[in-house]
Amino acid sequence: MVKLFTDSDLDGIGCGLLAKLAFGDNVDISYCSYRNLNERVRQFIENSQHDEVHLYITDLAVNEEIEKKLAKRFQAGKHVQMIDHHVTALHFNRYPWGLVEPMDEHGKKTCATSLFYEYLVREQKLQRNETLDAFVELVRQYDTWEWDENQNIEAKRLNDLLTILGMEEFIQQMMARLRAQMPFSFTDMEQYLFQTEEKKVERYIRLKQKQLVQTWIDRYCVGIVFAEQHISELGNALAKRLPHLDLIAMVNVGTKHIGFRTIHDEVDVAAFARQFGGGGHPKASGCLMYEHTFSRFAVAAFHLPPVYRDAEQNRYNTKAHVQGIFFKNSEEQWFLLVYEDERAWKVFNDDSVSFQSIDEAERWVKRQFAAGLAEDTLVAEYLQQQLLWPKEEIFRRYSEAISEYKNKRS
Repeated sequence: MVKLFTDSDLDGIGCGLLAKLAFGDNVDISYCSYRNLNERVRQFIENSQHDEVHLYITDLAVNEEIEKKLAKRFQAGKHVQMIDHHVTALHFNRYPWGLVEPMDEHGKKTCATSLFYEYLVREQKLQRNETLDAFVELVRQYDTWEWDENQNIEAKRLNDLLTILGMEEFIQQMMARLRAQMPFSFTDMEQYLFQTEEKKVERYIRLKQKQLVQTWIDRYCVGIVFAEQHISELGNALAKRLPHLDLIAMVNVGTKHIGFRTIHDEVDVAAFARQFGGGGHPKASGCLMYEHTFSRFAVAAFHLPPVYRDAEQNRYNTKAHVQGIFFKNSEEQWFLLVYEDERAWKVFNDDSVSFQSIDEAERWVKRQFAAGLAEDTLVAEYLQQQLLWPKEEIFRRYSEAISEYKNKRS
């Protein structure tokens, strides 16, 4: 008999599918989360009826207490094999039953499914074939987010299919395809469903961007949003759209979990999550939400205004208008960025601060004040109040300044 504890995301389910192919009806699979993994493993290993069972744990790491119990089980001659790819689980490599490899020998990022696949093939419990190779690679690219770099949309769509079908139906359909050993592909109906799902996800991302707030946690400028679905896509999209933020924190009050995402190489969200009892990858991690983390993220976010979104349809108040670019935030604070010379930009609010480039000035305003590029109409109204000019005069002067700047540059 074989017992597998694994995660309930695509990578964890991939391990479950491989276990079914390798062990058939002889395997019992528990799809877990970090919240319930330790208690489930504890109950399993403390039951003497499971002494002869081969125990596998993939894509999840137990806590220190259960780690010691697993080590004791192994020392007693009972089977234990833990397989993971998160850097926060590397300490398990000190055990003969621990296999944690964030990267393979060729420098390629791994996932639990790819590591488990190689393990099962190496142990002659599963035969390699082209269908499995293709499926495992799609899971690996999605879980490591390489699909985004490689523009491998098929990897993303495999996860979309899991979202659309739900775990049970997805497992049933994937088992049939993997057993048939036919070239791995999606049906026309699934392609149609993917297009519908992508539109829904894009609407969800736009909605959550409007709700996102930002604050400082330790030395990081953190964007916080309450979210219950599409966590990976949402975190990555928000990080790209708001690059002035060091990381995105997605708070799921229902599951009591917080996901962290970043696009910055200098930010390690695995280390960030570790201080809250979590872990994961350098650019994608998470932690469970207890009272102190609820206060730090959820309560703090509740009282903050949303980040002001950059205007997208401006004709006048644009970065090309170096004689004065207006930013504002949700608290009605205004900021004027002014070009002085080739070496200096100034930001005017109550005081003035100098920067070497427009990008530095913009990043500072956004990080310190959650400001964004103000809409043309709001700028016109603001200047009308400040200067007592009619709107027509304001827009005329805008146009003249832009034309003068373009002529100087040409």
